[in-house]
Amino acid sequence: MIPTAFPSKEEIARLTARALLEIKAVHFNAREPFTLASGLPSPTYIDCRKLISYPRIRSALMDFLSVTVMREAGFEAFDNIAGGETAGIPFAALVAERLALPMTYVRKKPKGYGRNARIEGAMTEGQRVLLVEDLTTDGGSKLSFVDAIRETGATCGHTAVIFYYGIFKDTEEKLGAHGVKLHYLCTWWDVLAEARAQGAFDEETLAGVEAFLNDPRAWQEARKG
Repeated sequence: MIPTAFPSKEEIARLTARALLEIKAVHFNAREPFTLASGLPSPTYIDCRKLISYPRIRSALMDFLSVTVMREAGFEAFDNIAGGETAGIPFAALVAERLALPMTYVRKKPKGYGRNARIEGAMTEGQRVLLVEDLTTDGGSKLSFVDAIRETGATCGHTAVIFYYGIFKDTEEKLGAHGVKLHYLCTWWDVLAEARAQGAFDEETLAGVEAFLNDPRAWQEARKG
């Protein structure tokens, strides 16, 4: 069923943050930071992949993502929904179902045999493609997926994610310079606000996370290695 009416962007952000906290997809630890894929430390970690195991929350958030895209990009803006390997694949399928559109997915690199393809499914020249992922930090990983889509002759000017870090100031500029508009449900600031409202973590932990969010590069530089 195609969703058409939902709460304001602000309420969607709050409810998404609440859902992520409820399923314990959010992890805060300022004393013993997590190591990100980049090798840099962070007092925050989020696991959006957990959402696929919670049908009620999964359904609500996919409705939110679908209506966010329609509100911000247009009701008839896309011909194909593409998921990025691997975390984006289930969410792309769920959004495609809601928008009644074909679904494809994009490999991180060519498979190395057979057709040596990066795009799986039917994507054709001239199609307007929405790239769906679970999250974005600084937007960098999205560009490779976008380029692979464009190599088919399709266009890709939009990407939609459940969670956007919202703390690296050049993210949307970087995507915009590549001709891509970012759509998202919530950020770390929304999660921090909801965590405070719920008392989900002690104040020392929340203060440490807030210090990181205010200047993540300086926080990481002081603790790396």
